[in-house]
Amino acid sequence: MRIGIDIDNCLANFNDVLLQEYLQHDQTLRNTGIINANPEYLRRGMFDWTAEEEQDFYQANIEKVAKRLRPLNNAPKYIKQLKADGHEIYIITGRDNGEYHDPIALTKSWLQQYQIVYDQLIFTNSNNKHSKTEVCLTKQIDVMIEDTTSVSLDLLAHGIKVLTMNTRYNQREKTLDRVSSWREIYERITNLNHKVNAAKINVILDTDTYNECDDQFALAYLLKSQDKFNVEAITVAPYHHDNGLSVTEGLDKSYQEVIKICDWLGFDYRGKVCKGATDFLDNGYTASNDAVKRIIEIAKKQDKTYILAIGAITNVALAIKQAPEIIDKIEVIWLGGHSFLSENNQEFNFRNDISAVKTVFASKVKLTIIPCQNVVSNLRTSIYELEHYLKGKSELGNYLCQRFYDDGVHGIQERRVIWDISVVAYLINPAWFETELVSCPQINADTSYRLTTNQHPITVVNYLDADKIFQDLFQKLGAVQ
Repeated sequence: MRIGIDIDNCLANFNDVLLQEYLQHDQTLRNTGIINANPEYLRRGMFDWTAEEEQDFYQANIEKVAKRLRPLNNAPKYIKQLKADGHEIYIITGRDNGEYHDPIALTKSWLQQYQIVYDQLIFTNSNNKHSKTEVCLTKQIDVMIEDTTSVSLDLLAHGIKVLTMNTRYNQREKTLDRVSSWREIYERITNLNHKVNAAKINVILDTDTYNECDDQFALAYLLKSQDKFNVEAITVAPYHHDNGLSVTEGLDKSYQEVIKICDWLGFDYRGKVCKGATDFLDNGYTASNDAVKRIIEIAKKQDKTYILAIGAITNVALAIKQAPEIIDKIEVIWLGGHSFLSENNQEFNFRNDISAVKTVFASKVKLTIIPCQNVVSNLRTSIYELEHYLKGKSELGNYLCQRFYDDGVHGIQERRVIWDISVVAYLINPAWFETELVSCPQINADTSYRLTTNQHPITVVNYLDADKIFQDLFQKLGAVQ
């Protein structure tokens, strides 16, 4: 889950420290003391100060107050545990409101002092109650820890789950879902996460990971989207280039590539990464293998499993041939072939194993095809964009930039298509895609499609919103590790 956390009164004891400062100053002002023990806020009517006196003192002392803050009891401990549990932590503060000389440096220093871990620190203007909502919507925050009543209500009005930290100044609104400690926050989020996990999509990624550079992006994108997915397995698909590398050698390199990316992202891959076919159905290969066995095992135990296939579809075809009973329990999303507007399907994933494509088509499994040319070919980016969003953020980010620039197959290129992320994005948000339900086509001898009207239905993607996909990709992969 993605957790947003406000700082003042949620992470730090802001009101307590500010009240101490006000009590001390009141003694030197008129020594009247507290005249209203239950104000809307201590800055509004708790003391007999004029508005000008209060504002002058606040502006003169706010930075001193901020430096004196301490974390609420056990906040660093439970935030660290939430991070260890796999959640993403976004510190979202309203300190960009003109009250601080350098709010970024001050806040970063304080977070570092108390060893508070986080993925991203975001500043908003506290004078705009909607600014945190905009951030939460953009960052797809699942739950926000907030204390200000107006902000909490605005977040709720826009469909964002809010846990409102109890303070003496936010008691008038009785409808808020309140919490009073970081232990309670941790327990509430853990319970909420269990419910969310039950609703997650079960997926298997079938990938020829060492081939080119886009599989690495797709795998990282998937692992950074575990708020959406239960990643049941990563199966290694065969591929073959005319570059002297055998299918088996490519399989081994892909396997190691998967492990490397899993390690960088802290994904426990034990028992989940399986090598697949060492040859193609086109060449008469019919043997079983670890990947095929794992696909069958997972499909049988789940009510529904999505197979995201971003290479030759050999492993999937073999699983269907060896256990046809899984057809009703899986859905295949495959990046392969070109659009129906193209004259042929001389596309890498398609032509590596045409027999496997025919097997999957004929099986009547629920199938979505995401064509390469004329559809996914719109997912084109540059090394300059990648370096802007990813370079220096993590070891993975640096590697992805390097691999993109020289993918080991097509030589150095400043711009290229990252094909494989399309399949992951399709399940993250189908609204980014336009699809059409069609009669399953036949495959001609020259690999072109022959359209039909009387076959079982399949789904074909005709358009994708590249801007929205890249925005989500860069936001997730660009988070500081």
